[in-house]
Amino acid sequence: MKTPIVAVYSLKGGVGKTTLAVNLAWAAAVLSGRRTLLWDLDAQAAATYLLGHDADGKKAEAAIRKGGDAAKLVVPTAVEGLDLLPADASLRDLDVTFHDLDKKKRLAKMAEELGGPSRELIVIDCPPGLTDTSEQILRAADLVVVPVIPSPLAQRALATVAEHVAGRKAFDAPLLPVFSMTDRRRALHRDALAAEPDWPVIPMASAFEAMSQRRAPLGAFTSRRSPGVQAVAQAWSKVEQALAKWWPEERNG
Repeated sequence: MKTPIVAVYSLKGGVGKTTLAVNLAWAAAVLSGRRTLLWDLDAQAAATYLLGHDADGKKAEAAIRKGGDAAKLVVPTAVEGLDLLPADASLRDLDVTFHDLDKKKRLAKMAEELGGPSRELIVIDCPPGLTDTSEQILRAADLVVVPVIPSPLAQRALATVAEHVAGRKAFDAPLLPVFSMTDRRRALHRDALAAEPDWPVIPMASAFEAMSQRRAPLGAFTSRRSPGVQAVAQAWSKVEQALAKWWPEERNG
């Protein structure tokens, strides 16, 4: 069976996208014991950094252009069950690469090869924007997790993404919005949460900021009973429910 792909994607930057991608990948590997690959496709390589690796090469774009070398770039992380396909600065040219290749399913084919029998989940940390790269990712994804700051501009960005994918057969993955960087002390945020009570909520917390110092997912250095890790676990539970058809029933109970 095909390895499911979760794309963590936002039209806007600065919404906690990479933090969410890294923590969901950690939750999949640690809380559910699923063999997981985090594929960093953002040229800023923030997910690569947070997982303890340095973007010290220029091979990521070439692997995509050639279409067969990506598996050689996969590295293990300090999290058991979680591998990383790192990003590097060469991904700045990725939109041009996809445009020139004119192969709309290049990324989907690569993901199929990266998944195989050895992995149960691929999480993609996507670059922001509506681009040739995002088109490739949206075609390949089985679920699109969209972090949304509880503000009108961020929710407007979500509406733009929903409108973009609506009615297009190539983009049949459901969208799962997640409130990100949430501050319940702010009335605007409380009102947004009240309007969408079923969306997972990731709080604004200093513990998440500490990830960049620790270079590790939140759950790797914080108690699983902490509010932040509990929020990640709840968000992962929603993701796992959305992907239930991909895994045997006994592992979703």
